[in-house]
Amino acid sequence: MAGPILAFNGAVPILNKDMTLCISLSARPSNNGTRFHNHLYEQLGLNWIYKAFAPTDLAQAIAGVRGLGIRGCAVSMPYKEDVIALVDVMDPSAKAIDSVNTIVNDGGRLTAYNTDYTAIEQLLHSNAVPTDYSVLVLGSGGMAKATVAALRDAGFKNVTVVARNEDSGRALADQYGFAWSAELGSALSGTGSADMLINVTPIGMAGSMAGGPDAEALSFPQEAIDAAKVVFDVVALPAETPLIKAARAAGKTVITGAEVATIQALEQFVLYTGIRPTDQQIRSAEEFMRAQ
Repeated sequence: MAGPILAFNGAVPILNKDMTLCISLSARPSNNGTRFHNHLYEQLGLNWIYKAFAPTDLAQAIAGVRGLGIRGCAVSMPYKEDVIALVDVMDPSAKAIDSVNTIVNDGGRLTAYNTDYTAIEQLLHSNAVPTDYSVLVLGSGGMAKATVAALRDAGFKNVTVVARNEDSGRALADQYGFAWSAELGSALSGTGSADMLINVTPIGMAGSMAGGPDAEALSFPQEAIDAAKVVFDVVALPAETPLIKAARAAGKTVITGAEVATIQALEQFVLYTGIRPTDQQIRSAEEFMRAQ
C-alpha cells in the first residue's frame, strides 16, 4: 500500500490529486507525528502527506476519513475510547484493551489498532525492568489501558492504578487484577514507595498543548521520585518533562514519552504504508521530530 514513489530531491512535494493523506486527531495536537511521518515520506520518496487536526465533532471527522479516502488516522487523547463505535473492525491489539490509537482505511473499511501497547511493551523489555518491581500508574484513560495491559502481559504483579475517577480507575485495575487508589497520597502511604512510577496523565505536557499550569508540575512528589528505581512518563512533548528532569537529576532510570511516540508512530507508519524503514531512516525521522 505504498502508493506512487517520486524523487523529491529533498524538496517538499507539491500537493497533487494522487497524493495519499494520513491525519491525526487530538484535542491537543502536536507536531510530533506530523514531523515524523512527513520526514519518512520524504526520505522514501512517497507521494504522501500527514496533517494533524483538532476535531470539533469526532463522528464527522471519522466520517471524513471514510468518505474522503484518508488512508490512516492516528487517534490521541481524549478520543481513544470514543472512536471505537465509529470503526468497522477492531484488531486484537485494540480490542483486547478497548482503546484505539490507529485507524487504517482500506477502501472505506476502517480497522482500529493500538500501537501504544506495542511501544510500552518494547520499552519495558529494552530497559530490562524487573517484573517484581512495585508500580504506580497515575491515570485511567486510553493510554493507561495500554500501559496496564502491557504491565500485566509482561508479568508484573504489584501494580496500583491511581485515578480520582473511581468508575474508570477501579474498572481498569479490576480488569487486570491490580489494586486501585483514588489519591496518590493514599497509594504512597499504603506502599511506602514504589519501584517504578508511570505518569499517563497530561501533567507536564508543554503549555501550548496542555493549556494550564500543570505544564510545570511534577506528576509525582519528589520523595516518591527519590525512592523509585525507574520513572516512566508517557508525555511526549517536551521530551524532558518536569518528571523526567527530576528523575534524571535523582539518578533514576528514565523512560520517556518521546521514546513511546517514536515506536508507536513507526508501527503506524508500517500499517499505513506497508513499508518498514531502515534503522538509519528511523533515527533520522526521530531526530527531526525532536528538533522542533
